[in-house]
Amino acid sequence: MTAEERQNAYLHGYSPQEQDRLYRQAGQLEHVVHDRLPFRRARSLLEVGCGVGAQTEILLRHFPDLHVTGVDLSKENLEKAQANLLRRPWTEGRYTLVESSAENLTFDAESFDGAFLCFILEHVRDPSKVLSEVRRCLRPGSKVVVSEVQNASFFVDPYSPQTLAYWMAFNDHQLEIGGDPFVGAKLGNLLQAVGFKDVSTEVKTFLLDNRQPGERKEFLAYWTELLLSGAAELEVSGKVPPQVVEGMKSELELVGHDPNAVFYYSFVQARAVVH
Repeated sequence: MTAEERQNAYLHGYSPQEQDRLYRQAGQLEHVVHDRLPFRRARSLLEVGCGVGAQTEILLRHFPDLHVTGVDLSKENLEKAQANLLRRPWTEGRYTLVESSAENLTFDAESFDGAFLCFILEHVRDPSKVLSEVRRCLRPGSKVVVSEVQNASFFVDPYSPQTLAYWMAFNDHQLEIGGDPFVGAKLGNLLQAVGFKDVSTEVKTFLLDNRQPGERKEFLAYWTELLLSGAAELEVSGKVPPQVVEGMKSELELVGHDPNAVFYYSFVQARAVVH
């Protein structure tokens, strides 16, 4: 794979099915990702990696005085974002969608008074460059919130070796194409290194067992869909054979019906300020 191919690769692809999955994922994680966001006083917010507009819609719903400028590299995703947002009449006139690389934003310095990034740095070649660009575009006093994966935390019970083998291949491939499935743990260092101040991090954890059987069932279904969204790419690249994919499906089906199943996963949300 060439350097250019690695830079433009995306493990999950841009199919209509993947676009719909991203929209559902935002709703599934809304109560955790959008908990107590510090944008009440913001009026012009930069959303880097807006994808299909799912997070954009939530931000506009939570903050009625906000205008969101969403940036994404994928023209297909931006077209889907426009269609999704048009279905919500109350978003009219409150968003702008821009096709741009996150590493070379097209905005003037100090153009925004807030920024939001959600599961985007795991897919970029140079997270420091993205965060440096975000900082350049923010006015003094602006707050940024960055949510990112920490894929080493994934655990399911009953023990599922095919699922874990697939997960390791999933992460290895993401590293190979220029992403970082463990970037969440590095957010504090990354934000501080590019000049953000008052950096804080919070580990957000899903530990679902018999105490939340309904939520556990829903989350296992969501997680299965997330894993399978990368199956075609992993098989084509030779990272996993078909029997591992089928083994993972069988294991997750068993986990989903086990009365004592456990699901565990953590991601990291960082917050910082421009001084």
